[in-house]
Amino acid sequence: MTHAIGIDFGTSNSAVAWAPGTGPAQALPIEGEATAMPTALFFNAEDRRTHFGRDAIAHYLSGAEGRLMRSLKSLLGSALMQEATAVYDGLVSFQDIVARYLHELRVRAGQTLGAQPAEVVMGRPVHFVDDDAKRDARAEDSLRQAAHSAGFKEVTFQLEPIAAAFDYEQRVQRESLVLIVDIGGGTSDFTVVRLGPERIAQASRDHDILATSGVHIGGTDFDQRLNLECVMPLLGYRHRGPDDREVPSGVYFDLSTWHMIHWLQAPKAIAQAAQLRSNFRDRRLHDRLMTVLQERYGHRIANEVEQAKIRVSNDDQAAPIPLDFTERGLAAQLTPADTAQHLAAALERVTACAHDCVRAAGLRSGDLAALYLTGGSSALRPFQHALRKSFLDVPLVEGDLFGGVAAGLAYTARKRHGG
Repeated sequence: MTHAIGIDFGTSNSAVAWAPGTGPAQALPIEGEATAMPTALFFNAEDRRTHFGRDAIAHYLSGAEGRLMRSLKSLLGSALMQEATAVYDGLVSFQDIVARYLHELRVRAGQTLGAQPAEVVMGRPVHFVDDDAKRDARAEDSLRQAAHSAGFKEVTFQLEPIAAAFDYEQRVQRESLVLIVDIGGGTSDFTVVRLGPERIAQASRDHDILATSGVHIGGTDFDQRLNLECVMPLLGYRHRGPDDREVPSGVYFDLSTWHMIHWLQAPKAIAQAAQLRSNFRDRRLHDRLMTVLQERYGHRIANEVEQAKIRVSNDDQAAPIPLDFTERGLAAQLTPADTAQHLAAALERVTACAHDCVRAAGLRSGDLAALYLTGGSSALRPFQHALRKSFLDVPLVEGDLFGGVAAGLAYTARKRHGG
């Protein structure tokens, strides 16, 4: 028996779902019992194996020698996809790395389903790349090729916010106009859609999709900003040297951007950073920077920032960012006020995009029955505060943050391929 599945290949996390027969979609376990897995690979040079998800991050943080890859979705549409990087078994392109991850998802899904799925509906953001149709098309084509390389014979796509809408529709009791708010690791996507229990069975739903919009801002951008503002100053970001000029900032932007960190591990990048020493008045800051680069602590710092962001959002209290692995006693702190202040500009752009979507549908915010939230970054407290302030009196409904899109993709797969 062949199965058609839905895969939400995310910047930070990925999920897989299957919709059997006429029943509800089922999220498939892909890492132990977990139905969401970090989009991460670790090429372990010690055991000469490729590890995935939480296992990949754990091996990296344990200090094992190797290469950690995260935020691969952010490279789609760029020339970097065809570039090769060295891992334990030779040179491999980022295109092939994406294919390896999708192949692992396919294998793990097959272990639950009893057969390797041959057909897949892949989620895609409204825009892989903002304001560049050619690069956007190239990104989708690259993901399609990776899925074929992973073993899928038939690959189709569905917009991620529309998939989330189809999942939410299973719980809607009456016809409603809803703004789907999908805030992932790399993009923020919006769809105004007409939903209702009598519409679910319709073969085509094109006429129910009133507008879509999206902006290339997501959770990894939030992490980058918090990293720059709270941690990178301890390594010399915005430090003024003997000539009262700021230290060149490029290395700090790369060091706080998940998919760029590994480039700083190259000998050339480390040598260039070493040449910056004369730009520092306080040489201790340069010493810290060099320690981070030479010991390859960039991913670890990024992980600590991400975890602090989550703790602050969940608890509404200050959270430490431990950095003692870099220097004894060194630490930063993230507070709710810091989070709100440093993310204000990005969140303003995201909420503006949401309003653009509503206007494109010919509606006002008061016409909406609900804002349906999905995607891990939609749980961010400052973002929800911004939405409530911007969409007064419109209820916020929090869906399955990590599995909703995959479930909607599975419903799409059932319609297109028969489940």
